[in-house]
Amino acid sequence: MIKIAPSILSADFKKLGEDIRRVDEAGADWIHIDIMDGHFVPNLTFGAPVIKMVREVTDKFFDVHLMVTNPQDYIEPFRQAGAQLITVHVETAPHLHRLVQSIKAAGMMAGVALNPSTSLSTIEEILPDVDVVLIMSVNPGFGGQSFIESSLDKIARLKKMIDERGLDTIIEIDGGVSPKNSSAIKKAGATALVAGSAVYNAEDMVKTIAELRNN
Repeated sequence: MIKIAPSILSADFKKLGEDIRRVDEAGADWIHIDIMDGHFVPNLTFGAPVIKMVREVTDKFFDVHLMVTNPQDYIEPFRQAGAQLITVHVETAPHLHRLVQSIKAAGMMAGVALNPSTSLSTIEEILPDVDVVLIMSVNPGFGGQSFIESSLDKIARLKKMIDERGLDTIIEIDGGVSPKNSSAIKKAGATALVAGSAVYNAEDMVKTIAELRNN
């Protein structure tokens, strides 16, 4: 089953609760929450208090993507705020096994994310221990960017790595995802699609989410 995870980075922050209800009612499976610290990526979003408020308006699965320099400092605050999956970047975690273990010990699913230029070889040792691998198909930091086409090959190689090990790891894709390329992304092996502007800027949100899932 393909998971569709609209990113609230593309929502209207003046009416964030309303926009989250809209994607909830339109058929989203997960709510993707991009946390940026202005250091690891050149942008700053929001923290755990905002997520705690958002938790009050939906019971959808909270998929929290930490684009931050010190991810270990965020695990407990976001657990308390309602996160159910926390994904950390390989590039920010020198003690990745310990970090993944601490996420799971807190009762959440654990994911690892890779920037477009980061090799899949960096996750070979951690792959059996994670629930999700998030492939960035744009350079992280801003919404509305174009999909990097070479990501399709990276997704396919990751799928092969997972299959060869007999794992059921979720492959999540984030960046430039739309109904125009969702079929190719899923064919490559992705099982969860993050879409921000494609969903929030759509004239018909229900139709767009259905197309992302079924195209």
